[in-house]
Amino acid sequence: MKDGPPGLRGNLTNYGDSGFALFLRKAFIKGSGYTDDALDRTVVGIVDTGSGFNPCHGNMPQLIEAVKRGVMLAGGLPVEFPTISVHEAFSQPTSMFLRNLMSMDTEEMIRALPVDAVVLIGGCDKTVPAQLMGAASAGKPAIQLVTGSMLTGSHRGVRVGACTDCRAFWGRYRAEEVDDEEITEVNGRLVGSVGTCSVAGTASTMACVAEALGVSLPGSATPPAVTADRTRFAEMTGTRAVEMAHEGLTVDRILTRGAFENALRVLLALGGSTNGLVHLAAVAGRLGYSLDLDRFDAMSRETPVLVDLKPAGDHYMEDLHRAGGVPRLLQELRDLLNTDELTVTGRTLGEELDRAAAPFPQEVIRARTAPVYPAGGIAVLRGNLAPNGAIIKQAAADPGLMEHQGRAVVFEDSEDLARRIDDEDLDVTPEDVLVLRGIGPIGAPGMPEAGYIPIPRKLARRGVKDMVRVSDGRMSGTAAGTIVLHVSPESAAGGPLALVRDGDTIRLSVEERLIHLDVTEDELAARAQEAPRAEAAPRPGRGYRKLYVDNVNQAEYGCDFDFLRSETDRGAVPGAPTGPGAGGGGAHV
Repeated sequence: MKDGPPGLRGNLTNYGDSGFALFLRKAFIKGSGYTDDALDRTVVGIVDTGSGFNPCHGNMPQLIEAVKRGVMLAGGLPVEFPTISVHEAFSQPTSMFLRNLMSMDTEEMIRALPVDAVVLIGGCDKTVPAQLMGAASAGKPAIQLVTGSMLTGSHRGVRVGACTDCRAFWGRYRAEEVDDEEITEVNGRLVGSVGTCSVAGTASTMACVAEALGVSLPGSATPPAVTADRTRFAEMTGTRAVEMAHEGLTVDRILTRGAFENALRVLLALGGSTNGLVHLAAVAGRLGYSLDLDRFDAMSRETPVLVDLKPAGDHYMEDLHRAGGVPRLLQELRDLLNTDELTVTGRTLGEELDRAAAPFPQEVIRARTAPVYPAGGIAVLRGNLAPNGAIIKQAAADPGLMEHQGRAVVFEDSEDLARRIDDEDLDVTPEDVLVLRGIGPIGAPGMPEAGYIPIPRKLARRGVKDMVRVSDGRMSGTAAGTIVLHVSPESAAGGPLALVRDGDTIRLSVEERLIHLDVTEDELAARAQEAPRAEAAPRPGRGYRKLYVDNVNQAEYGCDFDFLRSETDRGAVPGAPTGPGAGGGGAHV
């Protein structure tokens, strides 16, 4: 973005007379009681995503006030403005469907308004990636502030928190291990306060990833929403935003190839949400980088899971905060990181780690010599069922199922799944492979988190807790199981998943990174000729749904709109390995 006049003189409305445009702008805003002294200061826009339908952002008013205080302490003028607010449980058909719309709203408001820098306040799953995507495209100084995680609750003497425990209790309810009275009781215990999920779900993952990217203040990812630490970080974020405006520290100087590599490394070591990979691909695409799944998988093989956090472990986000948060995790990974990357502080990641608190004894962040899981939380699979790749959250899978061969039980879409999964006559055994198609970016549309296919009720009653499941959709980062996700190309785009039939044999080998349909190429070609063409399916005729279906790309490209990706190609992330660890102070890109 070209540099323009600062403050209220920037981004003037086009009347053909810039003097009049500024005169008119000042006249209107003075109606709110501003003085000329205030209006001559550096303007920091504060993105307000508060909503009565978004309890993850329930502390938004307090955070905005603290950011304002920080901006004014630094001599700036804070001005808040709203954008779309997206909550996972209050977005139909799915919040992922609206993520790109929120990113466009964020980008265009940053471009339109006279702001010298922006503070992005988000929390719930898709809001942080949407804000980073929009800010990356807008190109102004931007700093992320997350709303923070909720506090845990207690149910009959057991600590619980959303949403891993939500899924665990619901699974027990489906298996008739929990009755109606208890499921109603626990429903009021799972969410202890406003804030995002208290486990390594997508919201917490993206908070930690944003800090690893260097786009939020060190230590700011993990304080719970209702703590004094969270409010103090809000104030400091406002102050730093003013300084970034004065320094001209634009977001493209922070979101470099090396920064994305650091973020991917933290995603793996955290045992974070599989959605984090999709979102990072989308943010990177806004700056001209493409995700290389094979290099990511190589990174995974050398990066152990170090954080004992649900669903791959036992702890909650408030425990991670008390253990030292992301700075402590980065210290453990230091020799694998690009430490020369610039952060929003104006210092490099290495300089920030030099300033970080000394490690102290704790149980949540493990040493590399005693990992939670020996390899990265996510593995990339390929094979004739997923030519462009698929992923599995291996750290949260059943070790006994990661080498498995079974008979396919196929569901056409979410409606077919809902209609038949609990049918007592469903032909299914624990050894089978559940296949759900039609839930990819185009097929749903919006790639819902329906990849967490429930265990058929008649098997759940027998005590079956996990099965191999395969889909072209996503699952929540709070979920666990032996679940193959993001199969690409998706079935609605003509991918091989569309050709699977009941009774086919599917082989999963995480060790070999393989997802294979045991059907000959000739037979698949014949089935493709028989199958109705994806293009023949009814497509939306108007509105945002049409825009989405016509322009969304596949999971490996972040499910972004093709026209929103950068027009400049800056290469792949991760970059080609340069030696052991591929980290250790990589150069700026």
